Parts: sequence; C-alpha cells; structure tokens
Amino acid sequence: MLFFIFLFHAFLVSTFGHNVPAVFIFGDSIFDAGNNHYSPNCTAQADFPPYGSTFFHRPTGRFTNGRTVADFISQFLEIELQKPFLESQNEIVNGSRKDYPSNGINFASAGSGVLPATNQDLGVTSIQDQLKQFQTLIEQQQIDQKLVQKSLFFLESGSNDVFNYFIPFDTPILSPDAYVEVMLTEVKHFVDQIYKLGARRIAIFSLGPVGCVPARALLPGAPVDRCFGKMNKMVKNYNLGLENSVKDIPNKYPGAVGVYGLVYNMVQLLRATPTRYGFSNVSWACCGDGTLGGLVQCGKIGYKMCTNPNEFLFWDYFHPSEHTYKLISKSLWAGGQTRIRPINLKALANIEEE
Repeated sequence: MLFFIFLFHAFLVSTFGHNVPAVFIFGDSIFDAGNNHYSPNCTAQADFPPYGSTFFHRPTGRFTNGRTVADFISQFLEIELQKPFLESQNEIVNGSRKDYPSNGINFASAGSGVLPATNQDLGVTSIQDQLKQFQTLIEQQQIDQKLVQKSLFFLESGSNDVFNYFIPFDTPILSPDAYVEVMLTEVKHFVDQIYKLGARRIAIFSLGPVGCVPARALLPGAPVDRCFGKMNKMVKNYNLGLENSVKDIPNKYPGAVGVYGLVYNMVQLLRATPTRYGFSNVSWACCGDGTLGGLVQCGKIGYKMCTNPNEFLFWDYFHPSEHTYKLISKSLWAGGQTRIRPINLKALANIEEE
C-alpha cells in the first residue's frame, strides 16, 4: 500500500510541474553560454558567426550552432535559459538590472579545466574561480539561500585538462593515472564547497570521448582514422572516479542527492549507430577545415561549413552540434540507469524537499 501511495505521490509531482526554480552551471565550453565573451582578456571565444546560427541565428558565445545541454534541461524544466554570470554582473554594475536572475546563473568558461593552471594563458575562468564567483554572491546575500537549496547544480569539466596532457610542447611531469588523481581531487573539493554553500541537488556529467574530437588532428602521433585510444583511456579513468565521487555524496553530505550522467556512453552509442539518430557524419566537424575539419576553428580564416549541421555529431573541432546535445539532454532528463544514475534529472527535479 505504501508503495502505491509513493507512486501516486510521484505521479502528482511529475504531472503538476517541477520543484526546481533555478540551475547553477559550472564547467567549460560544453556549458559556456557567453562568459568568455564578457571577459575582456579571454582569447577562447565563439562570439562570431557562424556560431549560434541554427537556433539563436546569431553568435551568443556558445561553442555550438544552437543550444547546449544546460539550455535544453532548462527548457524541460520550463524555466528561462541561464545568463552568463559576467553578463548579469555587468548589467547590475551599469544599473540596467537590480538583482541577479532567479532562474540560476551560468558560470562556465570555455577552455577551463578542473586544474587551475589549465589554459590560464588564454584568460579562462577556472572552476575554482567560478566557485569563488558563486561564493561571493552567497556571502553578499545576492542569491536567496532557499532558492539555492531547491536548485540543480551542474558540473562538467576535465576535457581540456586531458587534451592538454597530450600537447607535445609541455612534457607531463605526472603519469596519466597520477594526473587523473589530481583532477579528481579538485572535483571532490568543488563538490565539498558547493555543498557548504547550500547545493543539495548535484549533477556531475562524465566527459565524452575526448579522444574522438576532430581537433585530435592537431596532435602529432594521434590517429585520424580512429579515436585516440590513449586519450580515451584517461577519460574513462577520470569518469570512473567521477562516478565514485557521486556515489559518495549521500554518505558524505546529509540531505544531498548526486547523479552521474554517462555522456561518454551516450556519445559512443551515437557513433556506433549514427543513422538511427539522424547523423550522416560522426567523425568530421561540420564547421572548420583540414583533416577531419579539425585544424581550423569554425569562423576563423579559411573555415568551411557543411550545409546540414544537425546531421553532424560535431559542430566544430571540439564541440558537439545542437542535435547531439538535444539527444544527450533527452537521455539525461528521462533516461534509465545506462544513461544517468541513480536517478535521472526529471526525478532529481521532482524530489520533494524534506
């Protein structure tokens, strides 16, 4: 009987909306909605055509042709898309808005990593600094604490750290396994801090198969006829550590729920059965040039663009197309245990507060 009462209760919750007013987003270019555009000394940019051309019909600073996973999930939650933190901060400073948005904030910075030093020469905002930006808003009471406890928190970061490990100009001091352990230490610290700042619904997303991005063509010794196995091995090792960190959340952090999104597996499924998911090309960038379209950034001198971007798994040399993001988002939102666990984002959003 109790089971049926629980089911009926779950039905009521899922039928009559979600308990999430806001999403707070941390990470890299997979999530960046334009923070780098508002960062004057940052050279990692996507604020020029043809970025954004399929959905927004203009560049927004997102590193794809349309919406990201964070955007799709916000639409599923029926809340507005989150603004970049730096855009909102500018508006408050110049007086065009009074308060920070109540639907959450996007702190993600393209090019950043979980290691503070990753791409600092490009002027990116590390996840440590993203956390400080959020912490300052909490300490200054610019964000309502009750809102924070009801919100979803997203973290996706690590691709740039792994890719940079294989750049030949910097000889790595650490072994691949030791490097991954240092990365995971930073993630654990991040989770610890956001919990202390009030986060209770935490979603951590695995890296995709970074060794399959078209930009691997830039790396001497990386194969172009198949994915870069050594890189993907590091990614899988890191992802395993991420999932273990998520499993620890209920034990270490009373009242918190953590979920782990298996993005790597989803992307490999799309690559294995492309036509089933509407893809005609899962190897090349739609927008770029050279081998795999991976030698030139989309929009830069010499780039070429495909006519059917949403039939491509990759939009540019590093980043998925909007179609890829949409498929991943649907799986994260409503998928089963092979996509996201222990529960999906819809269930996480529908949890009643105790």
